[in-house]
Amino acid sequence: MKTLADAFEHTLQDVYFAEHSITKALPKVIKAVSNTELKAALQDHLAETKGQIKILDRVFSAMGLEAQGEKCDAIEGLIKECDGVAAEATGKVAKNAALIGCCQAIEHYEISRYGTLREWAKALGNIEAHDLLSEILDQEKAANYKLTHLAVTEINKA
Repeated sequence: MKTLADAFEHTLQDVYFAEHSITKALPKVIKAVSNTELKAALQDHLAETKGQIKILDRVFSAMGLEAQGEKCDAIEGLIKECDGVAAEATGKVAKNAALIGCCQAIEHYEISRYGTLREWAKALGNIEAHDLLSEILDQEKAANYKLTHLAVTEINKA
């Protein structure tokens, strides 16, 4: 990477890979949780993630780039953590709470990446990409809020 545009492209490919990986991993997490509201929230986010991939396709297009992913070690590690928790946690409450924590780690990663990409798109003068990335960033923040709300009002109390 030599320029901001190079860093933008690399990071965009990184999140594209991440979103595709999340769509493959979330069904396992959904199956592992027992709380009905948590299961529904994760199912909603899976559908939203599929929509985010389509928005990312538009970002690539807006930037004049080919939509493709690049392996993301960070998301692979976070997903591996989720898989481990799902396999190791035996108590229903503990499993639900721990998986919320894992999912929030993923959300926080996404929030940081989309916040960065959004500002880089603006600096690179691409308002369309900025606006599309802002849309995804808002969705990720809302998903994180929903998980926090479920944890605080229901899961952690159990």
